[in-house]
Amino acid sequence: MLPFGKLRNDVLREVVFPNLGVEDAKVIYGPREGFDSAVLEYDDENYLVIATDPTLGVPAETFGFFTYHFASSDVAVFGARPRWLVVDLLLPPGTTKEFLRKAMEDLNRECERYKTAVIGGHTGVYPPISEPTATTTAMGLVRKEELKLPLARPGDRIIVTNKVALEFAVSSAYFRAEELRKVLTSGEMEELRPLYRLETVLPDALIAKPFVRGMHDATEGGLTALHEIADNSGVGFRVYAERLELNPLVKRVLDFYKLEPWSVSSTGTLIAITPPEKVNSLIAELHKNGINAFELGEFTEEKERVLVEGSEERPFPEFEGDPYAELYGKR
Repeated sequence: MLPFGKLRNDVLREVVFPNLGVEDAKVIYGPREGFDSAVLEYDDENYLVIATDPTLGVPAETFGFFTYHFASSDVAVFGARPRWLVVDLLLPPGTTKEFLRKAMEDLNRECERYKTAVIGGHTGVYPPISEPTATTTAMGLVRKEELKLPLARPGDRIIVTNKVALEFAVSSAYFRAEELRKVLTSGEMEELRPLYRLETVLPDALIAKPFVRGMHDATEGGLTALHEIADNSGVGFRVYAERLELNPLVKRVLDFYKLEPWSVSSTGTLIAITPPEKVNSLIAELHKNGINAFELGEFTEEKERVLVEGSEERPFPEFEGDPYAELYGKR
């Protein structure tokens, strides 16, 4: 039986990737581990970047926001501004017009902010649907020489925006509020919940684009995405635990659940693969725009993937299951 959450790479390789239809010369990059967007030939100067993502299992008040940002973030990390969306909204019986109105108004607000057009989709209410579910396909153009791929070279630095594990902590404040009262006050949970608006890499990626070699959104599995980058690049990496910066409320939630931050859902956390000579400029530009970022480690010619904790070293954790999937399944 398949586990909750995103399919593991071995299942993708065995079942999904062998069944992808015909080859097409217009497809520059198709389905591939660690690549969350496809890249198609558009014209002599531009590629078309396309990504699709579901929105479900999120707090009701965040539904419209994430219907925009989940897929749009995947387009942005490839260097493209999301220009067009196709949105399917599948709603359960009992959905109110007020819920739909708020979701659409929130979606529209993000479209206006980033100059994106919704060009099609499907909306309906169906008995088999148990909760509001959206599937969004985002598309954008990028000049060929500005395409960003999640690939690293030895010596590139790992720059991370300061939102590690935020997704898990915010969702816990919504879905497990009674449990969290043991460690957070009601006021602290009210402070944590609105931070869902930080769960996007779209502004981060648009700012970082001129400074980076490639980018990745640390979604399900969090920073274990570094393994996919390393696999695709033929490199290793070293991560220094003492450099990790966590929101204090997020840290208290992780400590309460006895979780390490490395493999926890961290949607909105940008992993920026950055040449060493551009690190200071990138961090300064992000800070200037109100986005905290820090250097977490580097990619190495040696193939080992190492987590350095003080004077000790151990293998960097693998993705074996995301605590968010368990949290969602036990609501």
